[in-house]
Amino acid sequence: MKYKVTKVTKAACAVLTVLIFVVAMAVSVAAQGRGRGGGVGGGRGSGTGQPSGVGVDRGLGRSDDASMGRAGAGRDNASTRSNGRSDAGLERARIASENLHNANKDLTRHPGVANTLHTNANALRAGYQTALLTNPNLTFGHYVAATRLAQNLGRRFPNITRNAILAGLANGRSIGQTLHDLGLSSSEAKAAKKQAEKEIKQGRK
Repeated sequence: MKYKVTKVTKAACAVLTVLIFVVAMAVSVAAQGRGRGGGVGGGRGSGTGQPSGVGVDRGLGRSDDASMGRAGAGRDNASTRSNGRSDAGLERARIASENLHNANKDLTRHPGVANTLHTNANALRAGYQTALLTNPNLTFGHYVAATRLAQNLGRRFPNITRNAILAGLANGRSIGQTLHDLGLSSSEAKAAKKQAEKEIKQGRK
């Protein structure tokens, strides 16, 4: 009887050992599968897997580094070109703002100038501010002179308008040269300038 019990016991132990082995193998295989998949158990995508910058991350890093020569240079060139335009725009705005500030001081000191041009200070200021958008280097004195010249000459020479004179100034021409370009002789341009300057001077008193 003891022999039979011992034999059965040994057989049961053998079966149990096999079961334990099978379960252990299954657990091992499952763990390896999770490790390769980058799951919670650790892997490429986990904190306990490969270090940062390895695998896909490393590939992205190399790609970014490789493109920096071209992409970085492109951004630098674009930035440089943009800054060139931005700097020029800021300078134009600064000059226009300074000229408008000087015009405000001039109108405050000489309110009669607006009356000479048959307008008021606000309208004159607004017109000058609009002209500065096209030519920020335009001085208030030139704007006033162009306005008065157009008023004096417009009836006899319809093509001589304030905008036409301002366009000549924006192109680097003087008032005399612009009047000559618009059809006046040198003597006529000189006389027209002298008359306008006289009237504006009277308005500044």
